[in-house]
Amino acid sequence: MALRKPSEIEPGAMRAGLLAVLVHVIFFAFMVFGLNWKTYPTEPVMVDLWSSLPPAVQPAIKAAPPLPEPKPVQPPPEAAPLPPRIETPPPPPKPDIALKEKIEKPKPVEKKPVEKKELVKKEQEQKERKEKERKEKEQKEQELKEQKARVAAEVAQLQREQQEANAKAQAKAAQAMAQSRLANEMAEYKAKILAKIRRNIVMPPDLPGNPVVEFDVTLLPGGDILDVRLRASSGFAAFDSAVERGIFLSKPLPLPPDPALFPKFRNLSVKVHYHE
Repeated sequence: MALRKPSEIEPGAMRAGLLAVLVHVIFFAFMVFGLNWKTYPTEPVMVDLWSSLPPAVQPAIKAAPPLPEPKPVQPPPEAAPLPPRIETPPPPPKPDIALKEKIEKPKPVEKKPVEKKELVKKEQEQKERKEKERKEKEQKEQELKEQKARVAAEVAQLQREQQEANAKAQAKAAQAMAQSRLANEMAEYKAKILAKIRRNIVMPPDLPGNPVVEFDVTLLPGGDILDVRLRASSGFAAFDSAVERGIFLSKPLPLPPDPALFPKFRNLSVKVHYHE
């Protein structure tokens, strides 16, 4: 059986062993000194009958003797130093091996000569690309030229339309001005003609109300009278006749100096009121 070191024995087991030894010593002393202490006379012995024997006393477990203290471990003797080893240098490498061990520089990649077919193909592609660029440039220039021409045509058209509109507006304004001038001039000369005719009328006296008579007078260039016709009678023959005589007595009637206005006076309507 392997012995355990004292440090490995559990403290509880050691105390139990010591207690058992102490009990045996006390029991042994009691047996020796208690029996020989005094001699008593022999007395009758009473025997008790037991139905069963009492349980046998278990022998006390003897404590294991303490283990001897371990002897100190002696350190192993130091080994004697070995004599120094003399290393012999390796023999120098051979020249061819040394050259192989040197790091070889990377060789430059040799460019393969471009084949003639490849070169011709590249030249053809470059030529086609330049031709394409030239055509695109010409097309852009042509489009720009056409765009400029369209813009110029549109501007010219707008200018023409504006000029025409201005001319029409000017013509209309001139026409309106001419018509206004003509109307004013016609009104002026009609007033002059009527005033001259009234100066040559001898009015009949004491006519009731304010009768009105109207005549159509046809004139010749220069103001001479070609014809006089009654359009609307006043209801008084004396008044109608007096006005007709005054028209004939007023020739030549005053006309505008512009011959272009004579057609406006060729057929003249003359209306005379009894009272102005």
